Amino acid sequence: DEKVNHSMPASSKEILVPIPEPVVFARFLRRERRFLVEVENETGRFWAHTNNTGSMLGLLRPGVEVVLSTSANPKRRLPHTLEMVRVPDFKEDFLVGVNTLTPNRMVRAAWEAGLLPEAVSYASLATEPGFPGGRLDAKFSGDAGELYVETKNVTMVEDGAACFPDAPTRRGQKHLRELARLAGQGRKDVRAACLFLVQRPDGDCFAPADCVDPEYADLFWKAVDAGVEMLAYRAVVSPRGVGLGPKLPLTGLRRVAAPSRNNRG
Repeated sequence: DEKVNHSMPASSKEILVPIPEPVVFARFLRRERRFLVEVENETGRFWAHTNNTGSMLGLLRPGVEVVLSTSANPKRRLPHTLEMVRVPDFKEDFLVGVNTLTPNRMVRAAWEAGLLPEAVSYASLATEPGFPGGRLDAKFSGDAGELYVETKNVTMVEDGAACFPDAPTRRGQKHLRELARLAGQGRKDVRAACLFLVQRPDGDCFAPADCVDPEYADLFWKAVDAGVEMLAYRAVVSPRGVGLGPKLPLTGLRRVAAPSRNNRG
């Protein structure tokens, strides 16, 4: 566990999760086996790693600009990681953050900076608290008790609403069940939350993507009824890194879901 002094809050406009330098710009060519993307710039064609196992629906179009970070580990086979994808828009192009580790890093950075009001009263943060069959991302502790948090990266927007997931996710379903179990214990000293970091600027609200994973959407609203706090925050994405923007309201219909098929996490 780590303890933090929140007496010096940071500006909400600053970059809380910087991109490891040097930052590399390239053009996307193709994706292979989910974890590999081929890109091209003035140095030629090369492969980069992506940790995003979702579909990245509507983002990975041949020729779009991408932003890559560079690992400091000289032994790493692929030194670059896909961080952002530029999306052409009728108003102005914008970057979408696709690194799925960013939300977890953001939770820690925002808490340390005093910018996460839901967790500001807790004194310590432990990572990856376990439960039977899996792990959550964070557990805050303090005099008020415990706050368990799972984080998710949001890259899809439909009809003005930021949506998650962009591919069926058994893993995400498992996390919602565990959060609902924790919140449903009826203990005032135990809270559970799911934080959705919306890494694009064009979503004005958040909703579970019932058209992609109806079972996840059903579990989402059941978790809300159980007392799970659903926190959607817009990220401020730039080639230098990611900052924390405003909180977004929830929207969407509560539907009874049929069991989904071919789920993957």
